[in-house]
Amino acid sequence: MVTMADGTGGAGRESEERTHEEREADRRRRRAIFLRELNEAKELRARVQPRRARAARMRQQMRMRTFRW
Repeated sequence: MVTMADGTGGAGRESEERTHEEREADRRRRRAIFLRELNEAKELRARVQPRRARAARMRQQMRMRTFRW
């Protein structure tokens, strides 16, 4: 049996992995919320400023057309 220097016998490592997974899950959840709100803001801007939104769409299309793979 391998014991850790702190005497936990590996329990600390197990809880460390779990907290890492929880942090990753929390980060993904926050990122999903952020992206959802960002898309809502873009849609709102497109409704409020249709001319600017159209110009931005045209610029994006031009960028995609000239993009090289």
